[in-house]
Amino acid sequence: MIAPIAPVVPAGSMSGGGQPSFRLASGFVLRPWRPDDADVLVVSCRDPEVRQWNRPVGLTLDAAVEKIGRWEQGWRAEEVAIWAVCRSEEAEPVGLIGLADMDLRGGSGEFLYWLLPAGRGHGVMAEATVRVSRWAVEELGLHRLRITHSVANRASCGVATRAGFPLEG
Repeated sequence: MIAPIAPVVPAGSMSGGGQPSFRLASGFVLRPWRPDDADVLVVSCRDPEVRQWNRPVGLTLDAAVEKIGRWEQGWRAEEVAIWAVCRSEEAEPVGLIGLADMDLRGGSGEFLYWLLPAGRGHGVMAEATVRVSRWAVEELGLHRLRITHSVANRASCGVATRAGFPLEG
């Protein structure tokens, strides 16, 4: 009998601790979303660029609070890792970055990100992508990260390229 292949990242590697926050060199902070950030999610669903490239469903304030709760549950279930992009720990979010479609057993995850106008033009998303990549590979132990984006989305292509993700496929 062939022994089963061990998972790349053992179960409990994420859920065994709280979701970390990260301070970026630019001064921005990546932190877990909080229920009181729900109004920003509602606003993000109305932003033309977020709508074009991410196709969010319109959210009510209550639905946004529930979504943030699902992200917290997703962390504990080791399925997603979603951060708010903020100018400081206490500031309201100007964007979102995270890993979804996480497969700890196989060692992979897929980036998702967006910025509201207040966060655009500072290079923060490329910096955030590099920081989350370092966490995912060096601390969590994933070995394959991907950014799936439209090549027509020049901003997202720029983020991917500046963060070291070459175009493939």
